Amino acid sequence: MKSYKIAVMPGDGTGPEVTVEAVKVVKAAADKFGFKVELADFDFGGERYMRTGETLPDSGVEELRAFDTILLGAIGHPDVQPGILEKGILLKARFALDQYINLRPVKLFPGVECPLKGKGPDDIDYVVVRENTGGIYTGTGGFSMKDTPHEVATQSMVYNRYQVDRCLRYAFEYAAKHGKKARGKGDTNTLALCGKTNVLTYVYDLWWRAFNEMGEKDYPEINRDYYHVDATCMWMIKNPEWFDVLVTGNMFGDIITDLGAITQGGMGIAAGGNINPEGLSMFEPIGGSAPKYTGKGVINPLAAICAAQMMLESLGEDQAGQKIEQAVRTVTGTKLKSLAAGRMGYSTAEVGDLVAELVAG
Repeated sequence: MKSYKIAVMPGDGTGPEVTVEAVKVVKAAADKFGFKVELADFDFGGERYMRTGETLPDSGVEELRAFDTILLGAIGHPDVQPGILEKGILLKARFALDQYINLRPVKLFPGVECPLKGKGPDDIDYVVVRENTGGIYTGTGGFSMKDTPHEVATQSMVYNRYQVDRCLRYAFEYAAKHGKKARGKGDTNTLALCGKTNVLTYVYDLWWRAFNEMGEKDYPEINRDYYHVDATCMWMIKNPEWFDVLVTGNMFGDIITDLGAITQGGMGIAAGGNINPEGLSMFEPIGGSAPKYTGKGVINPLAAICAAQMMLESLGEDQAGQKIEQAVRTVTGTKLKSLAAGRMGYSTAEVGDLVAELVAG
């Protein structure tokens, strides 16, 4: 029987509440599909930082390397200055563990209210592959003459060909295996590059050339397309059904995936993976820690449950992942009144129970 070692980082705010429900569903899937999970909790987050001054120490990174995967709840504490935990835990983990892909499905589930008029589940079903360790997020830059009238701040978008190529190869492979044709929803699988070649004429010229060279040489069966980032945002609202798989750099990926999340019903249903295809990956709900709902039992756990689904699929447990997605579809389509905290018609734990029971059935 296969066994997986899972590091669980519940984090801050409502993170522990939604993580408990995700773990509940993972255990139900393990029992149903005949594999084992060994779980270990790690307390990296705001409370630990205020107590010890530590975010994610180097020793913590080394401890995490002993696991097969990581399930994260949420990072963000109201009593800790913004940026400290995000950089000290999330970005440090991504960079130290070389999680160079951020995978963000944008999928509207049945019964979920969509803010886009006339759009339904068949229209909003695509994936964004975001480069996750390069670009403007690496911290290249600084200040000069700080706190004077002549202060200068610089932060540079830096990519090398190796970083671009490995992200593009992952995206082409993903499009080949999971694109619309592969899902029976189209005639071709399409990978589209989202960039800004008309203004960022160095960085996105590199992406554009690498994208076309790789596509022509290694993936001629994949249809290639290109959108400027501003046009991408426009079409995500007007015609989201056009999209299949999108690939983009770090900053643009951060922005467009949050836009995508609101079109699929909000942060309460959006999940993502920080992926090292050759190493240790980390999966998380996209929404924040929502501290105002902490301890009330009203937060929606479905994004965390969907993150757990992605986690199991990354481990090769595809049947378990498919069963979890089917269960979530049933719950959104037939049970919940809303995805909003306090308006679901069920408590956080009850939603977890509904999904776990369907997975086990």
